[in-house]
Amino acid sequence: MESNLAKIEALLFVSGDQGIEISELAELTGILKPAIYSQLELLQQKYMADPDASLFVLLNHEKARLATKKSFAPLLQAYFTAPNVTSLSRAAMETLAIIAYRQPVTRVQIEEIRGTSSSGALKRLQLLDLVREKGRLNVPGRPIIYVTTENFLDHFGLNSLDELPPFPQAEQLDLPLEADDLLELFNNKLENKASKENKENKEKEENFD
Repeated sequence: MESNLAKIEALLFVSGDQGIEISELAELTGILKPAIYSQLELLQQKYMADPDASLFVLLNHEKARLATKKSFAPLLQAYFTAPNVTSLSRAAMETLAIIAYRQPVTRVQIEEIRGTSSSGALKRLQLLDLVREKGRLNVPGRPIIYVTTENFLDHFGLNSLDELPPFPQAEQLDLPLEADDLLELFNNKLENKASKENKENKEKEENFD
């Protein structure tokens, strides 16, 4: 049977960068708020005492979230700012595809399609200037909404979003988009762009010769 500490840790993990309210932790776990704070302190002590743990608990304004220890900042910065969009992970490509076809879209909506956390993928896409925040949705919790950027269009050789490969369900918001289908469309577009650039470079070399 899962411990209270494990339940809280699981909820902190899935809440991602946005974190989770202490009151919500109490409601979901059935634990009183004072006990939630005690459990968070125990979890923090556990992380700080373990040299093999990279996480710590960040508590701010009645909201808690998991974050990485400051000592890992240079390592994570190097990862998130890697410039080559073609080397994006599957998670990042899926997330980017979903945003492109469903924008404006929230992190929760993205994760409902992917079925897994997307906070890391979103962070990397933002640092690569492929997606950006565009305000907040006017619903309880006011979640951030995401859209693609001008740089996204440049990377995929598009003049506008109208040039995205057609996807039959894109306008039918009551039907779920399949992440694998979206990923295939994006990979094809990226491959076509690379092929076109290689052809243009070859023609330039031939003309130069």
